[in-house]
Amino acid sequence: MLKSEVIQDAKRRMQPFPCEGFLHGEGNERARVLFVGEAPGRTEIVTGKPFSGQSEKSFEAYLQLIGLSREDIYVTSTVRSRPYKTDSKSINKPVQERGNRTPTKREIAAHAVLLDETIASIQPEIIVTLGRIALERLAGSQFKVSVQHGKPFCTKLRSYGSEGTYTRKNWSIVFPTYHPSAIFYRPAIKESILADMKELKQLLTIL
Repeated sequence: MLKSEVIQDAKRRMQPFPCEGFLHGEGNERARVLFVGEAPGRTEIVTGKPFSGQSEKSFEAYLQLIGLSREDIYVTSTVRSRPYKTDSKSINKPVQERGNRTPTKREIAAHAVLLDETIASIQPEIIVTLGRIALERLAGSQFKVSVQHGKPFCTKLRSYGSEGTYTRKNWSIVFPTYHPSAIFYRPAIKESILADMKELKQLLTIL
């Protein structure tokens, strides 16, 4: 899907940052639904499979609730490399043993072209953003997952160019929901996620 030179350029832009590995997207390149996460974790970098770590069971539950499989959808992430911690507690550990962290704006920008071109290639009917990072990357920081989850909306996606961010001319449907790993830290949102998936399944039946 993505040209090798585009991937290599993105990898070079990521080199100054404390991130490791590279994870390709996975799934049906003609999918109606594109899931966009935050960044791979340690397990994903080893397996080469999105959502194969701690959040795998939760993500598979999402798909089961909407009646789809990984072969039906495409899944990728805002950043394709794993951002690892660099704090004083982590600095003396090997990179592979350090915890994950949220990607920075500069790291998001370094890999922005990969997400832009993935969306342009697949042209999904619905883009499901998993968590804050993906939602803000594509729709802007004015949207909050806690407010917008389960509520699809049309927007002109934020893209990146040589002079910074810009909005695309075409409209896209974005469906925000919580990141699959969020349930481990906030068990109370389980019912909200179930309701979100019910709304997503209904949306798919009318498009």
